[in-house]
Amino acid sequence: NKFNVLRNHGKLSICMSTVDKKREDLRNVAIIAHVDHGKTTLVDSMIRQSGAFRTNEQAVSMDSNDQERERGITILAKNAAIMYNGKKINLIDTPGHADFGGEVERIMNMVDGVLLVVDSVDGPKPQTRFVLKKALERGIKAIVVVNKIDRPQARPEYVVDRVFDLFAELNASDEQMDFQIVYASGMNGIAGLEPFELQDNLTPLFDEILKLPAAKVDDNKPLQLLIANIDYDEFKGKMGIGRIVNGEISLGEEIAYGQPDAPFKKAKINEIFVFNNIGREKVDKAIAGDIVMITGITDINIGDTIMSKETPIPLPPIAVEEPTVRMTIGVNKSPLSGREGKLLQSRVIRDRLFKELEKNVALRVYETESADTYEVCGRGQLHLTVLIENMRREGFELLIGPPSVIEKVIDGVKCEPFEMVDVTVPNDYSSAVVDILNKRKGEMCEMGPSEGSEGQTVVKFLMPTRGMIGIRSQLLTATKGTMIMDTIFDSYRPTVGQIAQREKGSL
Repeated sequence: NKFNVLRNHGKLSICMSTVDKKREDLRNVAIIAHVDHGKTTLVDSMIRQSGAFRTNEQAVSMDSNDQERERGITILAKNAAIMYNGKKINLIDTPGHADFGGEVERIMNMVDGVLLVVDSVDGPKPQTRFVLKKALERGIKAIVVVNKIDRPQARPEYVVDRVFDLFAELNASDEQMDFQIVYASGMNGIAGLEPFELQDNLTPLFDEILKLPAAKVDDNKPLQLLIANIDYDEFKGKMGIGRIVNGEISLGEEIAYGQPDAPFKKAKINEIFVFNNIGREKVDKAIAGDIVMITGITDINIGDTIMSKETPIPLPPIAVEEPTVRMTIGVNKSPLSGREGKLLQSRVIRDRLFKELEKNVALRVYETESADTYEVCGRGQLHLTVLIENMRREGFELLIGPPSVIEKVIDGVKCEPFEMVDVTVPNDYSSAVVDILNKRKGEMCEMGPSEGSEGQTVVKFLMPTRGMIGIRSQLLTATKGTMIMDTIFDSYRPTVGQIAQREKGSL
């Protein structure tokens, strides 16, 4: 900490400056990983062991959404908070799929440390690289959690070496490279600092989290709260979630809000919530460092700064990622319409799609020339599939058009989105996989044996997103269901021309 020396009638008095004040009672931590490496299971175990639930009480999972439980994936970033040794740990569980990568990008603004969860067999995968890159760019310090250490094929030394190489590739600073490693099994709720010396609880992990940097705050500066996420409630309307960077916020306070390049608006804070276990708790006041949820601002958006009305100083806005895939959704005009759902009219479908924009910020909805058809754009096929399935469960009947990619003109050249595709497949089927990806205009980047897996080959291709539509079932058929595929958006590149969608006809 910095000290100011003041002379007062010949006497020296020392007062501490508030510039580098830290909230030692608080840690804001995000959990990031590739899909299926066990983030949510680990968070559930941490909450269970924090004493938030009685032994005879069923602990609620962070994956509370029906589709999340059925698919076994995390779709929405969620907040939880646990108390450990008198200190509050705000945990943010993030999705592992690239289609929901936008959730990860925004969350990095709210945290001072991350838990990078890596599978003890698979090691770092494409999405691990993506989420870690976002964290390192912001100068955030990481704890590497080698999860699923109880698996018989676990190879912790190989995984740690691969993670270290990944940090080096991503230009991590010397301080970031000196990361702590914790070995854990989220399902069994055990952890340790050595792979084969585990305690029967997660205490070593909690202890390491408390060593992460505390939130830096300045109480003397005016209020600044950057909105990083939006939730929606039928009764409360739009609710903004974010971290108070400076100052403090009170119930009923009149504030200004907006972004740097736009005129500021005024509003009044109706309610303030902080996170408590996996629920939320209403409070009258919150201070710098806290992650809060606020109500009372009807048109709040991601990237807005909530500021002091007297001295409004906006923070740089968060860039919301651009969609890459689009589909049309409209009224069901088939002969079988009205058999399954009850919500059929175009007006009802339109209202539902535009309402989705309130909380699904990576989505775009446009009206088309046809009055009963709407164009919906998202980050990938899974992103749009989740929306369609939610609507079907709510009783909608829809006519869905085929997915197509969103093209751009960059420097006068027509470009389309490309993805990096990572396929692990038994050696016998590797040639079939390469053949299919080549026919879809893919460009091979790497091919070699899978380290630590006998008889497996890893194939990496740079593929146009257009060529990836409908390819999964074809690859599963060609490999008898044995391939494992991971994809992640890479960049926009010049279009590759026509891609043959069908090889076989019918007589």
